[in-house]
Amino acid sequence: MNPLPSHPGPLAHGVPWVSPSVTEHRLHEAGARGDAEAQLRVLAGEELYIVAPKAEVDADPDSITWRSYRDEAGRSCRPVLTRGMLPPWHPEWVFHAVSLKWVAEFGWRDPGQLLSVNTGTPAQILFPATPPHRALWLRYHAENDRPRGDRLIALRHGALHGPLAYGLACGAHLAVGNGVPWNEVGTAYHEYACERQLLRDSWGITEPNAWRQQLGYLLDARNSPAEPDFVLRVREQLAAGLGEQPSAELWRETAAGHAQDIGVGHGTVRDIEELVRRILRYEARFRADGLLPPDGRVTTTVAYDYGRAVNLARWGLSARFCVPHEAEQAIVYAGALSRSAYRSWEDFSAGYALGRVLRFDGEDYGSFYQDNVTAHRLLTESEGSPWRNIPWR
Repeated sequence: MNPLPSHPGPLAHGVPWVSPSVTEHRLHEAGARGDAEAQLRVLAGEELYIVAPKAEVDADPDSITWRSYRDEAGRSCRPVLTRGMLPPWHPEWVFHAVSLKWVAEFGWRDPGQLLSVNTGTPAQILFPATPPHRALWLRYHAENDRPRGDRLIALRHGALHGPLAYGLACGAHLAVGNGVPWNEVGTAYHEYACERQLLRDSWGITEPNAWRQQLGYLLDARNSPAEPDFVLRVREQLAAGLGEQPSAELWRETAAGHAQDIGVGHGTVRDIEELVRRILRYEARFRADGLLPPDGRVTTTVAYDYGRAVNLARWGLSARFCVPHEAEQAIVYAGALSRSAYRSWEDFSAGYALGRVLRFDGEDYGSFYQDNVTAHRLLTESEGSPWRNIPWR
């Protein structure tokens, strides 16, 4: 079975081939100039993908078998794909992610063998792989400042409008942080073995039913601690009754009183009071950093669970714990839940950020906090951002 689909030629049906992402566009432009060095420098900054049978990777996740093939001219080639040229999802074919450094250090035994990039597509490129050529690849790799995250990336053939795109945009914080396309529901998130390990180590997921259970917790907003939304609801109720925002003291005392009324211990009551203080400090920092307007506040942190649900759906698809339709349904549902809970993309983003920092940052204002600021700015300010092109309502 050939896992790579047939691709139409650049002028098939009279329609020019369009590069799926910035990476392929840069490769195409460099190729049109005859600039192989520029092409290799592009590849030095990207992950490259090698196809493998799922059963083979399941048997030995740490091993990569890189199969060669002979092209129509009879030349021996070793194939890799760039991210935008990955084929549609298939249950029995998965991909390893490698670097140009890994490719250069591979045991090339035949000096006449070629590196074939984007094999079987209109964007195919062939490179000689002699020892001097591979030495250059290593140099390009060493010289490249490879961005691994904090990038807003989209695929032209990915979802750009409609309910699926809306849901994917609700998962864009993590897509930006992980440096993957925000609008893809496809064959890989990072790579198959990486996804399986992530889900096992971080989520305790090793099979489809466990994935569905964790996804359900996220969509029900039951994965994150309940206390932040408890105290935020108290503030909203006070504001509704007063016709204005309550003072910090009134909010803290009322939240503590409600906690006592439902029978929690003294230690938990003190934790509730401190949580109110922490939220106020974070909101002040959010205003200073542009995550909230000058008079803004967070009303709920469910965005953190909904945004992760979008990504857990994508991870599950990449790990072959579900099929595309099931992942897409979950993503669309997460988008609908988000729309009902917030008033704008900015409102959603602040809720996501607060949920994340309350769980992991500990008021250090470290990477968990800074990642939120970076993603928020990219998503609210970039012309190509889904938040600038998909209406919230």
